[in-house]
Amino acid sequence: MERTKICDVKSANGKIVKVQGFVENVRNGKAMLFVVIKDITGKLQVTLEKDAHPELVEDFEKLTADSVITVVGKVVENEYVKMGGVELIPDEIKIESIASPLPISRSYIPATKKQAAVERSSIDQRIDYRWIDLRTDENQLMYKVQTAFVAAIRNYLLDKEFIEIHTPKLIGAASESGSDVFEVKYFDTTAYLAQSPQFYKQMAMASGFERIFEVGPVFRAEKSFTSKHATEFSCLDLEVSYINGVEDVMKLEEEVLIAGLTAIKERYGEQIKELYGVDVVVPTAPFPVIELSKLYEALEEEFGYKIDDSEKGDMTTEAEKLSYEWVKKHYGHEFLFVIGFNAENRAFYHMRDEAGVPLGYDLIWKGVEITTGAQREHRYDVLKKQADEKGLAEDVKFYLEFFKYGCPPHGGFGLGIDRLTMLIFNLSIKDAMFLFRSPNRLAP
Repeated sequence: MERTKICDVKSANGKIVKVQGFVENVRNGKAMLFVVIKDITGKLQVTLEKDAHPELVEDFEKLTADSVITVVGKVVENEYVKMGGVELIPDEIKIESIASPLPISRSYIPATKKQAAVERSSIDQRIDYRWIDLRTDENQLMYKVQTAFVAAIRNYLLDKEFIEIHTPKLIGAASESGSDVFEVKYFDTTAYLAQSPQFYKQMAMASGFERIFEVGPVFRAEKSFTSKHATEFSCLDLEVSYINGVEDVMKLEEEVLIAGLTAIKERYGEQIKELYGVDVVVPTAPFPVIELSKLYEALEEEFGYKIDDSEKGDMTTEAEKLSYEWVKKHYGHEFLFVIGFNAENRAFYHMRDEAGVPLGYDLIWKGVEITTGAQREHRYDVLKKQADEKGLAEDVKFYLEFFKYGCPPHGGFGLGIDRLTMLIFNLSIKDAMFLFRSPNRLAP
């Protein structure tokens, strides 16, 4: 017999079906036994009348929370059952796997007359047993949403005739500088794990691909212990040729994010609100834009936020947070483009205007930076000079070769998928990642 997904059980009223999943709950009474079984699509109550099926009682009474079972039975309507108004009357049960007592508490359990409250395990304890933690409705919804978000962006880009590429993650030189990279023994030499696909995205522009994107892992050897940093994460990167300026890149990012958030709201908006209490807001275009110097002036005027002049060439973490309050107040928007960074705080491959200001931006969402984007410098002589300024010309010699034989004007950006997931659900990066990696975590 073919398996029936629980979401399809209601439409099989009166029929015999086979369902499979994890046991969520068991209530064992004198005459009746109730089991809630869960698969990735939903939950179903299995109702066993002990006198009607005495041969099944022994197996049902063996069940523990999170055991895996197969049940064959008849679907019956029952208006008193909260889970879809149907229940399964079993004829057969097969115990696929008995679960030992769980080593973590996935949620807070309030006190009863017979039992004290059980606190939820810490995030680090839950990551130790992440495969158990991921069985919850909340976590499974998170990755359904992430899937829909990436799929919507991918479909949008494919409709715009982008080409999907897959760049190497083992590289012979650091992606952008000599710091914050993981070294890997590579036969009789040293390789590095890619900080980003940046150099190879631009190689694709020099190859005449014109419009490319990639979804893949990136690695950062940063000893950061914050709510938003990880040493390995997934990123959506794209690059596009024949732009008229960085504004074209910014507009493209607006369109990409609107496509992704629209898909999420339409498909999962109600569930996100129910399980997380978060409203998914689809932004309007164009997103607000402000120069960095003007932003610091505004933050000082409205929030009394002052920093030393030497720090004003880049965004501080506190400025990112305050910018969210500022943009909500003045524009009623969750997103803010910040432009006008100092060249010393930007990558050498960012194109600069006549005044030496990089033609790039940071995009801030809910007070967190999610993107650094830019028009790239495609002229070999200028690019080499800018690499020389930062002492990188020898390190990126292979990269500079991409521009010696003709390259169109281009630009692009990268979006961290895990950080976007974190912000959709208002979580920390540890909660939002399938498996979190940090300087002190390399397992499971």
